Amino acid sequence: MSAEALQWFKSTYSGDEGGQCVEVAACPHTIHIRDSKKPEPTLQVTPTTWTAFTTALK
Repeated sequence: MSAEALQWFKSTYSGDEGGQCVEVAACPHTIHIRDSKKPEPTLQVTPTTWTAFTTALK
């Protein structure tokens, strides 16, 4: 799936000016992560890896 076809989300804590946030898009078997300033390339991880990462941040 191309990056343009994904539905990207960013934190509600991100400013409205843009360009300063991480965006995330989820598919059944892959989590896509990108920088809003430079959307290509994307980092792709498994949902299990993403869950472990976000759990470790808490």
